[in-house]
This record gives sequence, structure tokens and C-alpha cells, in this order.
Amino acid sequence: MATQKDRILIEKQNIPYRFTVALPRNLYELEIRYNETVDLFTIGLYKSGKLICIEPIIYGAQLFKYLYKPGIFPSLCIIPKGNTDTEKRVTWDNFNETVFLEIENMGD
Repeated sequence: MATQKDRILIEKQNIPYRFTVALPRNLYELEIRYNETVDLFTIGLYKSGKLICIEPIIYGAQLFKYLYKPGIFPSLCIIPKGNTDTEKRVTWDNFNETVFLEIENMGD
């Protein structure tokens, strides 16, 4: 049985932009930026208006994993993934088309 994936949808036409997202136990702000020269997206994580971190959006790499601090970061995995096995990186052409920021709940 297939399950519906939870996703954070990105409005590429609004980049750069910041938006609020409700994640377990807290409201966060995410800021999406794009560097056209190297075809690279970045994501900033804010809590209570304070910047926690900024990192590149890399295909298959969990966001906010290496700087994770309980109570500050969301307690779930956000991973850029594709609908098919053909995608290998996040690009302007595939982001939020065939590659999405998928949410995997890690529990409390």
C-alpha cells in the first residue's frame, strides 16, 4: 500500500523568500534562496526571528543534520528526494517538480 508523503512545497517564482512552517512543537521560518551561477538552492532556518543556520539543499542529504541540537532544530528529517530514481541533484528545473523537500517524522 502506497503512502502519501508529507512535503514542504516551494514557490520558485517567489525566490528569494521566507515563509513560516509548523513543524513538531514549534513554528519555524524557512528562507529559500537560489544561486543561478552554480544552480544551487540554499535554505535558512529561523526560530523566533533568529537565524539558526543556512545550508545548501543537496539531493538525498538530510537538512540540518550536522548542526542538529535538540530543542532548537525540528525533530524530523527533511530530505530533498525525487519521485523517480533518475534524479541525482537538485536543480532549478526539477526542484518542486520531480524533487521535493520530503518530511520523515523522527518522533519526539
